[in-house]
Amino acid sequence: MLEYNVKLSDIIDHCISNAKKKGATDVEVGIVKSTAETVSYRNKKLDESDRAENIGLSITAYINKKKTSVSSTNLKTENLEKLIERCVEAAKITPEDEHNSLPDEKLFFKNSGELDLFDRTHLENNDKIDYLREAEQIAFENPEIVNTNGSSFSEKKTEVLLGNSKGFKNGYKTSNYIAYCEVVSKNNGSMERDYEYTSKRHFEDLLKPSELGSNAAKFAIRKLKPQKIKSGKFDIIFDKRISKSFLNYFSSAISGSSIYRGTSFLKDKLNKKIFSDSINIVDRADIKRGNGSKYFDNEGVKIQNLSLVKNGLLNDYLMDTYYGRKLNIYSNGRSGGTTNLYFENGKQDLNHLMNSNKKIFYVTETIGHGTNIVTGDYSLGAGGIMIENGEFTYPISEVTIAGNLNQMFLKMVLANDLEFNYSTNSPSILIENMTVAGK
Repeated sequence: MLEYNVKLSDIIDHCISNAKKKGATDVEVGIVKSTAETVSYRNKKLDESDRAENIGLSITAYINKKKTSVSSTNLKTENLEKLIERCVEAAKITPEDEHNSLPDEKLFFKNSGELDLFDRTHLENNDKIDYLREAEQIAFENPEIVNTNGSSFSEKKTEVLLGNSKGFKNGYKTSNYIAYCEVVSKNNGSMERDYEYTSKRHFEDLLKPSELGSNAAKFAIRKLKPQKIKSGKFDIIFDKRISKSFLNYFSSAISGSSIYRGTSFLKDKLNKKIFSDSINIVDRADIKRGNGSKYFDNEGVKIQNLSLVKNGLLNDYLMDTYYGRKLNIYSNGRSGGTTNLYFENGKQDLNHLMNSNKKIFYVTETIGHGTNIVTGDYSLGAGGIMIENGEFTYPISEVTIAGNLNQMFLKMVLANDLEFNYSTNSPSILIENMTVAGK
C-alpha cells in the first residue's frame, strides 16, 4: 500500500459511508490537494511571484444504473453533508444508463514497485530567481538576444487519494518542477522569439539554467531573417518538440469515446496496419520519475503497459470502464488518458535523415489547430529551417503544411534521438512528399 494522508482518507471513508446510508448503491470519492509556487522573471528583473494552494473533492454516487457526480473545494463537515445529500438526491432523478458502474474489483490497483514520483526538495524564491537569472544571463551573452518574453520557474507538490464502496482506497504524492525561458532575437530589423522548456518530477533532473538559456537563445537566433518559399511538394522533418503532437492526434483517435462514437479516422483499424513495419508506439505508466507515470487511473484501475502499435499494426485502444462496457472490452486503466506515451526509437540518426534528399523542410514550429480527428485531414501553419545537402541553410516562415494522417502515418520514418522530456515523447520524424503552401 502506498503512503497517503490519513486525514484525507478519513474524509473519503465518511463520504462513502454517509452516501450509502442515504441510498447510494455504490460510491466513488476522490481528493486532489496541491501546492504550487511560481516565480516569473523578465528582462533581468523579477516580474511576479505567487503561491497557490488548492484542494478539490469529487463524489460520484450510483443508484443501480443511475449516476451523478458533484465536486467542491470546501471540505468542512457541514458542507460535505450537504454535498453528499445533493449528490444522492440528484442520482435518484437521473436517467438510467446500463453501462454505468464502478470498475470490476479484479481490475483495481493493488501494489507495485516504487516509481519515485515525489521529490521533497523545496526551493526558496531566491533559489528560483537565481536559476532564472542565470538562464537569462547566458541567453544575453549572445548579442542578437535583445529582450525576453518572460521566464518562469514552478514547483508543485500534489497528493492524490481515491476510494470507493467496493473496497478500493489508495493514494500517492507527486512533485513537478518546471522551468521556461523565452527570448527575443534581433538582427537588421528582423525580430524573432523562441523558447526552451524543461519539466521533471525531481529538481536534479531539470536542465541546468545555462542549458535552458543557451538553447532558448540558439532557437531564437536561428529564426532570424526568415524567407518565404514557393508552394510545392517537400520532404519534411519534424523537430522533436513538434513530432510528439502526432501522438496526441493518435491517442485522441484511439480513445474509447472516439471509437465508440465512430468519430475517429482510426475507428475500423484495430489489428490493421496504420504505420510502417518499423514503427512501435508504447504507453507505460511505470517509468521511474516519468512525467506521466502514476500508480492507478482516475477510477482506481491498475494501468496496463500497452503496446499500442507493434510493427505498424494497431493493437489496442485507450479504454476506461464506461466505454469499455459499451464496446465489451475491459478497461486498461486509461480513465484520464495516456501516461508516458512514446514512439520507440527509429533506426536512423537525424543526420542520415537530413541527407536523404537534397532539399528538406525542417519544421520547428506549427501554428493553429487544423487537424480533424474524424477525417485525419491535417493542415497547419508552420515555420522552420531549410536543409540543403544535409546542412541547415536559411529560416522559413509563413507557410502551410497539409496532408492526411492516414497517409502521413504510413510514410513516417523515425530518427533514433528519442528523449523523455515530456509525458508524450517522440524522436524526430521524416515524412516524404508533403504539400507545402508558400508564396
